[in-house]
Amino acid sequence: MKNYFTSESVTEGHPDKVCDLISDTILDAAIANDKNARVACEALTSRGLVIVAGEISTTCYIEIPKLVRGLLKDIGYDNPSIGFDYESCGVMTAIQEQSPDIAIGVKSGGAGDQGLMFGFACDETKELMPLPIMLAHKLTRRLTQVRKEKLLTYLWPDGKSQVSIEYEDKKPKRVDAVIIGAHHSKSIECKQLQKDIKKMVIDETIPKDLMDEKTKIFINATGRFEVGGPVSDTGVTGRKIIVDTYGGYGHHGGGAFSGKDPSKVDRSASYMGRYIAKNIVASGIAKACEIQLSYCIGVAEPVSVSINTFGTGTVSEEKIEKTVREVFPLTPNEIIKELDLLRPIYRKTAAYGHFGREGEGFRWEDTDKVNVLKTKLKGEGQCIKQT
Repeated sequence: MKNYFTSESVTEGHPDKVCDLISDTILDAAIANDKNARVACEALTSRGLVIVAGEISTTCYIEIPKLVRGLLKDIGYDNPSIGFDYESCGVMTAIQEQSPDIAIGVKSGGAGDQGLMFGFACDETKELMPLPIMLAHKLTRRLTQVRKEKLLTYLWPDGKSQVSIEYEDKKPKRVDAVIIGAHHSKSIECKQLQKDIKKMVIDETIPKDLMDEKTKIFINATGRFEVGGPVSDTGVTGRKIIVDTYGGYGHHGGGAFSGKDPSKVDRSASYMGRYIAKNIVASGIAKACEIQLSYCIGVAEPVSVSINTFGTGTVSEEKIEKTVREVFPLTPNEIIKELDLLRPIYRKTAAYGHFGREGEGFRWEDTDKVNVLKTKLKGEGQCIKQT
Protein backbone atom coordinates (compact mmCIF):
# COMPACT_ATOMS: atom_id res chain seq x y z
CA MET A 1 0.00 0.00 0.00
CA LYS A 2 1.39 3.39 -1.05
CA ASN A 3 0.65 6.81 0.39
CA TYR A 4 2.34 10.21 0.43
CA PHE A 5 3.17 12.85 3.02
CA THR A 6 4.50 16.38 2.55
CA SER A 7 6.19 18.85 4.90
CA GLU A 8 7.65 22.31 4.39
CA SER A 9 10.32 24.51 5.94
CA VAL A 10 11.31 28.16 5.57
CA THR A 11 14.63 29.99 5.90
CA GLU A 12 15.47 32.43 8.67
CA GLY A 13 14.84 35.27 6.20
CA HIS A 14 11.18 34.33 5.67
CA PRO A 15 9.12 37.21 7.15
CA ASP A 16 7.28 35.02 9.68
CA LYS A 17 10.56 33.45 10.79
CA VAL A 18 12.15 36.89 11.10
CA CYS A 19 9.43 37.67 13.63
CA ASP A 20 9.96 34.39 15.50
CA LEU A 21 13.67 35.19 15.70
CA ILE A 22 12.99 38.72 16.96
CA SER A 23 10.71 37.40 19.69
CA ASP A 24 13.19 34.75 20.83
CA THR A 25 16.17 37.12 20.67
CA ILE A 26 14.36 39.45 23.07
CA LEU A 27 13.47 36.46 25.28
CA ASP A 28 17.14 35.41 25.38
CA ALA A 29 18.19 38.92 26.41
CA ALA A 30 15.69 38.90 29.28
CA ILE A 31 16.58 35.41 30.55
CA ALA A 32 20.33 36.09 30.32
CA ASN A 33 19.95 38.93 32.82
CA ASP A 34 16.87 37.92 34.82
CA LYS A 35 15.94 34.27 35.19
CA ASN A 36 12.61 35.28 36.72
CA ALA A 37 11.63 37.33 33.68
CA ARG A 38 8.15 36.77 32.31
CA VAL A 39 8.06 37.25 28.56
CA ALA A 40 5.30 36.99 25.98
CA CYS A 41 6.73 38.92 23.06
CA GLU A 42 5.28 39.23 19.56
CA ALA A 43 6.61 40.90 16.43
CA LEU A 44 5.18 42.05 13.12
CA THR A 45 7.21 43.12 10.13
CA SER A 46 6.28 44.69 6.83
CA ARG A 47 7.98 46.89 4.24
CA GLY A 48 10.46 49.07 6.14
CA LEU A 49 8.94 48.39 9.54
CA VAL A 50 9.21 46.14 12.60
CA ILE A 51 6.68 46.36 15.43
CA VAL A 52 7.42 44.61 18.74
CA ALA A 53 4.57 44.22 21.23
CA GLY A 54 3.68 42.05 24.18
CA GLU A 55 3.99 41.61 27.90
CA ILE A 56 7.39 41.63 29.59
CA SER A 57 8.00 41.75 33.34
CA THR A 58 11.69 41.91 34.19
CA THR A 59 14.23 43.71 36.36
CA CYS A 60 16.62 44.29 33.45
CA TYR A 61 16.64 46.79 30.59
CA ILE A 62 16.39 45.47 27.04
CA GLU A 63 17.43 47.73 24.15
CA ILE A 64 14.90 46.29 21.74
CA PRO A 65 15.65 48.40 18.61
CA LYS A 66 19.35 47.57 18.88
CA LEU A 67 18.64 43.84 19.25
CA VAL A 68 16.25 43.89 16.29
CA ARG A 69 18.70 45.69 14.00
CA GLY A 70 21.57 43.38 14.98
CA LEU A 71 19.42 40.33 14.27
CA LEU A 72 18.31 41.63 10.86
CA LYS A 73 21.94 42.23 9.95
CA ASP A 74 22.88 38.69 11.00
CA ILE A 75 20.06 37.23 8.92
CA GLY A 76 21.29 39.09 5.86
CA TYR A 77 18.98 42.05 5.51
CA ASP A 78 21.94 44.38 5.05
CA ASN A 79 21.47 45.50 1.44
CA PRO A 80 19.09 48.39 0.63
CA SER A 81 18.47 46.94 -2.84
CA ILE A 82 16.52 44.07 -1.19
CA GLY A 83 13.96 46.68 -0.15
CA PHE A 84 14.32 45.97 3.57
CA ASP A 85 17.51 46.49 5.58
CA TYR A 86 18.55 46.74 9.20
CA GLU A 87 19.79 50.33 9.06
CA SER A 88 16.81 52.04 7.47
CA CYS A 89 13.82 50.07 8.76
CA GLY A 90 11.73 51.57 11.53
CA VAL A 91 11.43 49.75 14.87
CA MET A 92 8.39 50.47 17.05
CA THR A 93 7.67 49.00 20.49
CA ALA A 94 4.48 48.54 22.49
CA ILE A 95 5.43 46.63 25.65
CA GLN A 96 3.52 46.32 28.90
CA GLU A 97 3.84 44.18 32.03
CA GLN A 98 2.38 40.71 32.38
CA SER A 99 -1.16 40.59 33.74
CA PRO A 100 -1.17 40.23 37.54
CA ASP A 101 -3.94 37.65 37.19
CA ILE A 102 -1.60 35.38 35.23
CA ALA A 103 1.28 36.11 37.60
CA ILE A 104 -0.73 34.76 40.55
CA GLY A 105 -0.91 31.29 39.04
CA VAL A 106 2.68 31.24 37.81
CA LYS A 107 4.18 32.38 41.13
CA SER A 108 2.45 29.52 42.91
CA GLY A 109 4.03 27.02 40.52
CA GLY A 110 1.02 26.53 38.31
CA ALA A 111 0.76 26.64 34.55
CA GLY A 112 0.73 30.05 32.90
CA ASP A 113 -2.29 29.18 30.82
CA GLN A 114 -4.66 26.37 29.95
CA GLY A 115 -3.92 24.35 26.84
CA LEU A 116 -2.96 21.07 25.24
CA MET A 117 0.51 20.18 23.97
CA PHE A 118 1.87 17.30 21.94
CA GLY A 119 5.20 15.52 21.69
CA PHE A 120 6.11 13.09 18.94
CA ALA A 121 8.91 10.78 17.80
CA CYS A 122 9.28 7.99 15.25
CA ASP A 123 12.09 5.80 13.93
CA GLU A 124 12.14 7.13 10.34
CA THR A 125 15.41 9.06 10.84
CA LYS A 126 18.40 8.94 13.16
CA GLU A 127 17.00 12.03 14.88
CA LEU A 128 13.79 10.05 15.54
CA MET A 129 11.79 12.55 13.51
CA PRO A 130 9.52 12.20 10.46
CA LEU A 131 11.56 12.12 7.25
CA PRO A 132 9.60 14.81 5.32
CA ILE A 133 10.20 17.60 7.86
CA MET A 134 13.84 16.63 8.46
CA LEU A 135 14.65 16.81 4.75
CA ALA A 136 12.73 20.06 4.37
CA HIS A 137 14.73 21.64 7.22
CA LYS A 138 18.01 20.38 5.83
CA LEU A 139 17.20 21.97 2.47
CA THR A 140 16.48 25.40 3.96
CA ARG A 141 19.58 25.25 6.15
CA ARG A 142 21.66 24.38 3.11
CA LEU A 143 20.02 27.19 1.12
CA THR A 144 21.00 29.62 3.87
CA GLN A 145 24.50 28.13 4.09
CA VAL A 146 25.32 28.61 0.40
CA ARG A 147 24.04 32.19 0.66
CA LYS A 148 25.97 33.14 3.80
CA GLU A 149 29.15 31.45 2.62
CA LYS A 150 28.75 33.32 -0.69
CA LEU A 151 28.82 30.13 -2.72
CA LEU A 152 25.86 31.60 -4.58
CA THR A 153 26.30 35.36 -4.35
CA TYR A 154 22.96 36.27 -5.92
CA LEU A 155 20.83 34.71 -3.17
CA TRP A 156 18.90 36.85 -0.69
CA PRO A 157 17.53 35.82 2.74
CA ASP A 158 13.97 34.62 2.05
CA GLY A 159 13.33 31.05 0.98
CA LYS A 160 11.20 27.93 1.29
CA SER A 161 11.40 24.19 0.79
CA GLN A 162 8.86 21.40 0.54
CA VAL A 163 9.39 17.64 0.41
CA SER A 164 6.89 14.92 -0.49
CA ILE A 165 7.77 11.36 0.59
CA GLU A 166 6.25 8.21 -0.86
CA TYR A 167 5.53 5.58 1.77
CA GLU A 168 5.03 1.91 1.16
CA ASP A 169 3.50 -0.16 3.96
CA LYS A 170 4.03 2.83 6.27
CA LYS A 171 7.77 3.00 5.58
CA PRO A 172 9.46 5.85 3.66
CA LYS A 173 10.49 4.57 0.25
CA ARG A 174 11.49 7.53 -1.94
CA VAL A 175 11.31 11.28 -2.43
CA ASP A 176 8.42 11.97 -4.76
CA ALA A 177 8.77 15.76 -5.03
CA VAL A 178 11.09 18.58 -3.95
CA ILE A 179 10.15 22.25 -4.08
CA ILE A 180 12.57 25.12 -3.50
CA GLY A 181 11.78 28.84 -3.48
CA ALA A 182 15.02 30.85 -3.49
CA HIS A 183 14.95 34.65 -3.05
CA HIS A 184 17.42 36.22 -5.48
CA SER A 185 18.76 39.40 -7.05
CA LYS A 186 17.89 40.62 -10.54
CA SER A 187 21.30 39.59 -11.86
CA ILE A 188 20.64 35.87 -12.21
CA GLU A 189 18.73 34.09 -14.96
CA CYS A 190 16.17 31.50 -13.90
CA LYS A 191 17.77 28.57 -15.72
CA GLN A 192 21.17 29.23 -14.11
CA LEU A 193 19.60 29.55 -10.66
CA GLN A 194 17.71 26.29 -11.11
CA LYS A 195 20.88 24.52 -12.18
CA ASP A 196 22.86 25.94 -9.24
CA ILE A 197 20.19 25.12 -6.64
CA LYS A 198 19.80 21.58 -7.95
CA LYS A 199 23.55 20.99 -7.77
CA MET A 200 24.50 22.87 -4.60
CA VAL A 201 21.39 22.50 -2.44
CA ILE A 202 19.25 19.53 -3.46
CA ASP A 203 22.02 17.15 -4.57
CA GLU A 204 24.05 18.04 -1.47
CA THR A 205 21.13 17.40 0.88
CA ILE A 206 18.81 14.64 -0.34
CA PRO A 207 20.34 11.14 -0.16
CA LYS A 208 20.81 9.78 -3.68
CA ASP A 209 19.13 6.49 -2.85
CA LEU A 210 15.89 8.35 -2.14
CA MET A 211 15.84 10.09 -5.53
CA ASP A 212 14.99 8.53 -8.89
CA GLU A 213 13.99 9.51 -12.42
CA LYS A 214 10.38 9.98 -11.30
CA THR A 215 11.23 12.48 -8.55
CA LYS A 216 9.65 15.82 -9.41
CA ILE A 217 11.80 18.93 -8.80
CA PHE A 218 10.43 22.47 -8.81
CA ILE A 219 12.81 25.41 -8.28
CA ASN A 220 11.29 28.91 -8.37
CA ALA A 221 8.39 27.51 -10.33
CA THR A 222 7.00 30.92 -11.34
CA GLY A 223 10.35 31.83 -12.90
CA ARG A 224 11.29 34.71 -10.56
CA PHE A 225 11.55 35.36 -6.82
CA GLU A 226 13.13 38.83 -6.77
CA VAL A 227 10.68 40.40 -4.34
CA GLY A 228 10.79 38.62 -1.00
CA GLY A 229 11.03 39.01 2.74
CA PRO A 230 8.95 41.69 4.51
CA VAL A 231 8.66 43.61 1.21
CA SER A 232 6.47 40.90 -0.30
CA ASP A 233 4.71 39.50 2.78
CA THR A 234 3.86 40.74 6.23
CA GLY A 235 5.47 38.57 8.89
CA VAL A 236 4.01 37.75 12.31
CA THR A 237 5.35 35.74 15.25
CA GLY A 238 3.85 32.28 15.60
CA ARG A 239 2.53 31.69 12.08
CA LYS A 240 4.81 28.74 11.28
CA ILE A 241 3.93 26.41 14.15
CA ILE A 242 3.77 23.31 11.95
CA VAL A 243 7.21 24.11 10.54
CA ASP A 244 8.39 24.44 14.15
CA THR A 245 7.26 20.96 15.18
CA TYR A 246 6.68 17.85 13.07
CA GLY A 247 5.64 19.20 9.68
CA GLY A 248 2.06 18.10 10.19
CA TYR A 249 3.06 14.45 10.76
CA GLY A 250 2.24 14.73 14.45
CA HIS A 251 -0.46 16.80 16.10
CA HIS A 252 0.05 20.37 17.33
CA GLY A 253 -1.86 21.82 20.27
CA GLY A 254 -2.21 25.21 18.59
CA GLY A 255 0.05 27.41 20.72
CA ALA A 256 3.15 29.00 19.22
CA PHE A 257 6.53 28.78 20.94
CA SER A 258 8.60 31.83 20.04
CA GLY A 259 8.69 34.79 22.39
CA LYS A 260 7.33 32.82 25.35
CA ASP A 261 9.36 32.16 28.49
CA PRO A 262 9.27 28.55 29.77
CA SER A 263 6.62 29.26 32.41
CA LYS A 264 4.29 29.16 29.40
CA VAL A 265 3.41 25.49 28.97
CA ASP A 266 2.71 26.07 25.28
CA ARG A 267 6.47 25.92 25.00
CA SER A 268 7.89 24.01 27.96
CA ALA A 269 5.32 21.19 27.96
CA SER A 270 5.75 20.73 24.20
CA TYR A 271 9.48 20.33 24.81
CA MET A 272 8.78 17.82 27.58
CA GLY A 273 6.39 15.97 25.28
CA ARG A 274 9.13 15.62 22.66
CA TYR A 275 11.59 14.48 25.36
CA ILE A 276 9.19 11.78 26.56
CA ALA A 277 8.23 10.55 23.09
CA LYS A 278 11.84 10.45 21.89
CA ASN A 279 12.99 8.42 24.88
CA ILE A 280 10.13 5.97 24.42
CA VAL A 281 11.05 5.39 20.77
CA ALA A 282 14.79 5.32 21.50
CA SER A 283 14.20 2.67 24.18
CA GLY A 284 12.51 0.38 21.65
CA ILE A 285 9.17 0.44 23.44
CA ALA A 286 7.51 1.70 20.26
CA LYS A 287 8.43 2.63 16.69
CA ALA A 288 6.32 5.77 16.93
CA CYS A 289 4.91 7.62 19.91
CA GLU A 290 2.76 10.68 20.45
CA ILE A 291 1.98 12.10 23.87
CA GLN A 292 -0.60 14.72 24.72
CA LEU A 293 -0.33 16.80 27.90
CA SER A 294 -3.04 19.24 29.00
CA TYR A 295 -2.96 21.92 31.69
CA CYS A 296 -5.18 24.37 33.57
CA ILE A 297 -4.00 27.88 34.40
CA GLY A 298 -2.69 28.08 37.96
CA VAL A 299 -2.63 24.28 38.39
CA ALA A 300 0.74 22.54 38.48
CA GLU A 301 -0.02 18.93 37.57
CA PRO A 302 -1.31 18.17 34.08
CA VAL A 303 -5.04 17.67 33.78
CA SER A 304 -4.48 14.70 31.47
CA VAL A 305 -1.71 12.57 29.97
CA SER A 306 -2.41 10.50 26.87
CA ILE A 307 -0.12 8.10 25.00
CA ASN A 308 -0.56 6.82 21.42
CA THR A 309 1.92 4.35 19.89
CA PHE A 310 -0.11 3.81 16.70
CA GLY A 311 -0.12 0.05 17.19
CA THR A 312 3.70 -0.14 17.28
CA GLY A 313 4.15 -0.51 21.04
CA THR A 314 5.49 -3.60 22.72
CA VAL A 315 3.83 -2.49 25.98
CA SER A 316 0.28 -1.34 26.55
CA GLU A 317 -0.30 2.39 26.35
CA GLU A 318 -1.82 2.31 29.83
CA LYS A 319 1.43 0.92 31.28
CA ILE A 320 3.53 3.39 29.30
CA GLU A 321 1.44 6.28 30.63
CA LYS A 322 1.85 5.06 34.21
CA THR A 323 5.62 4.78 33.74
CA VAL A 324 5.82 8.22 32.12
CA ARG A 325 4.19 9.76 35.17
CA GLU A 326 6.73 7.99 37.40
CA VAL A 327 9.84 8.83 35.35
CA PHE A 328 9.23 12.30 33.91
CA PRO A 329 8.47 15.49 35.89
CA LEU A 330 5.36 17.15 34.50
CA THR A 331 4.72 20.32 36.51
CA PRO A 332 5.93 23.59 34.92
CA ASN A 333 8.64 24.22 37.52
CA GLU A 334 9.87 20.62 37.31
CA ILE A 335 9.96 20.73 33.51
CA ILE A 336 11.97 23.97 33.57
CA LYS A 337 14.50 22.40 35.92
CA GLU A 338 14.68 19.02 34.18
CA LEU A 339 15.21 20.50 30.71
CA ASP A 340 17.38 23.41 31.93
CA LEU A 341 15.13 25.95 30.22
CA LEU A 342 16.30 29.11 32.00
CA ARG A 343 19.14 29.61 29.52
CA PRO A 344 19.37 32.00 26.56
CA ILE A 345 18.95 29.20 24.00
CA TYR A 346 15.78 30.29 22.27
CA ARG A 347 17.07 32.27 19.32
CA LYS A 348 18.68 29.05 18.07
CA THR A 349 15.35 27.25 18.20
CA ALA A 350 13.40 29.84 16.23
CA ALA A 351 14.41 28.72 12.71
CA TYR A 352 14.75 25.23 11.18
CA GLY A 353 12.56 23.50 13.75
CA HIS A 354 12.60 23.08 17.52
CA PHE A 355 12.97 19.30 17.32
CA GLY A 356 15.45 16.89 15.76
CA ARG A 357 18.28 19.33 16.55
CA GLU A 358 20.88 17.01 18.06
CA GLY A 359 24.21 18.36 19.28
CA GLU A 360 22.89 21.89 19.81
CA GLY A 361 22.45 21.76 23.58
CA PHE A 362 18.69 21.25 23.67
CA ARG A 363 17.98 18.95 26.63
CA TRP A 364 14.67 17.78 25.17
CA GLU A 365 16.63 15.97 22.45
CA ASP A 366 18.59 13.84 24.95
CA THR A 367 17.79 10.14 25.30
CA ASP A 368 19.07 9.73 28.85
CA LYS A 369 15.89 8.07 30.14
CA VAL A 370 16.18 5.01 27.90
CA ASN A 371 17.66 2.70 30.52
CA VAL A 372 15.20 3.62 33.25
CA LEU A 373 12.27 3.10 30.87
CA LYS A 374 13.61 -0.30 29.87
CA THR A 375 14.12 -1.25 33.51
CA LYS A 376 10.66 -0.20 34.62
CA LEU A 377 8.98 -1.94 31.70
CA LYS A 378 11.20 -5.02 31.80
CA GLY A 379 9.22 -8.15 31.14
CA GLU A 380 6.18 -6.19 29.97
CA GLY A 381 6.97 -6.74 26.32
CA GLN A 382 9.70 -7.67 23.88
CA CYS A 383 11.52 -4.51 22.94
CA ILE A 384 12.22 -3.87 19.27
CA LYS A 385 15.75 -3.20 18.20
CA GLN A 386 16.71 0.47 18.50
CA THR A 387 17.21 2.20 15.14
